[in-house]
Formats: sequence, structure tokens, C-alpha cells
Amino acid sequence: MWRILFSRLKQGHRTAAYPVAAPALPDRLRGHPVVDPTRCPSGCQACVEACPTDAVRVDDQGLGLDLGRCLFCQECVSACPEGAIRYTTEHRMAARRREELVLRGAVLERAQALDAKMLRLFRRSLKLRQVSAGGCNACEADVNVLSTVVFDLGRFGIQVVASPRHADGLLITGPVTENMKLALQKTYDAVPPPKIVIAVGACAISGGPYAGHAEQHDGAGAVVPVDLFIPGCPPHPLTILDGLLALLDRLGPKRVAGAATSGSAMDTP
Repeated sequence: MWRILFSRLKQGHRTAAYPVAAPALPDRLRGHPVVDPTRCPSGCQACVEACPTDAVRVDDQGLGLDLGRCLFCQECVSACPEGAIRYTTEHRMAARRREELVLRGAVLERAQALDAKMLRLFRRSLKLRQVSAGGCNACEADVNVLSTVVFDLGRFGIQVVASPRHADGLLITGPVTENMKLALQKTYDAVPPPKIVIAVGACAISGGPYAGHAEQHDGAGAVVPVDLFIPGCPPHPLTILDGLLALLDRLGPKRVAGAATSGSAMDTP
């Protein structure tokens, strides 16, 4: 027993300090992209043609990038001769409304919290049923890692439960294949109201690389109402965690203000 206790003391405290302290993320992380339409040469469509999911568009409003469809592959960055698109290491990308995920040069607004009534119910205790609606297991793996000692999702009162009867909402991954559509609808119906729905990953938001295919439904929004969109392919665990905490108003004004002036990659030119 003493050997076990000594080993445990030697390991120390491994849980990340987030959101009290900003996370240390690797330079190779593909986080929040930055779009600069002023760099676009007239008539250039190189980034649009390079994007495999039609996430990049040039229309009457100029250059835009849809985070809900983006695979973070950086094909658009390689194709652009002027550097109009670049990716930062900023992990915070969740949004409450689908249209908010379309970047037009401005930085994405932080996801807003639930209304006061829903916060009273879920702020300190949120139980989610995870539904893999045809996912490749990448988003599912990053959701699963949130329960490890590093992220320790349970310290925020958030848990993934086995039954929709015991859940306050759904966390959906995958594009919602035809074979999973009825199962998703039945699972949603089994969750007692009031309930929330969270779409994690490009597939769950828009269908991702499968968008438009006849055997899937272009994401969770086609079947059930979505309250929070967390983009990525797959999203970093901190991106998911930040979205959940923003929804529950658990980040606090100090954390938001500190992050905005912390010299993160989003703030660099």
C-alpha cells in the first residue's frame, strides 16, 4: 500500500488548470482561422477550388470561410498566393447559432450562455447522452478524453450518461446517416424536457466531407434543434470543453478578459 501511495504522490496533480489559466497548446495545432479579404486578388478563386468541402466561398459579400464545414486541412492556405487565410492556435470556436460560424474577416464571437431559466437547471449539473450518428470515431475519441484526469470534465458537474432518460441533453457526433436518423430522433424524444443539443465536429454541424450524400442528412440540425455548435475535424478537447463551459456560463469575466489580452495566436498579425 505504501508503494501505491508513494507512486501516487510522485505523479502529482495532473489536471489541467483550464479555464483558470490559459492552456499551453502546440504550435502545430490548427485552431481558429483568420480570413483577410483585403489580400484577395481580383477574380482569384484558388482557395475556393482547393477546398474539399466548399467551406471557402467568394460571393457578393467577399471572401468567407464556414467553420461548420471546415476540415482544417489547410488546402486553402497552400493554394492562396497572398496569404488571405491562415490558421492560428486559438482553440475557442464554439457558437450558439449556425450562421455565426461563417467568418467574414472578423473574429468569431464567443458562444453565449443559456438563458437564466436553463442556467438555473444545468449550470452546476449537466448530464449528456452521447450519440454517434455515423461518426468516424475521431470526435467521439476527443469527447471521451474529456473524462480523463487531464481534463476531468466531472469537476464541472458535466457527465456523459448511458441512458437518455437520465440525461439533460444530447451531444451528437457524425453526419447523421440514414440508418441513424430514427435512432437519433428516438433518443432525443426520450430525453425529458427541457433539454439541450450540442453538435460536435464538422460532420455533426454540416455533414462535413459527406455533405450532400444521399445516405446522410447533413448534420444534427436536420433532425433535432441544436443549441451549441462546436466546429473542428475533430475539435480539440479544449475546444469542446470551452464550448460547454461557455454554454453554462462557467468561464467567468476574468477568464474571458485575460484570454483576450494573453497574446494568443489570434491576436498576432
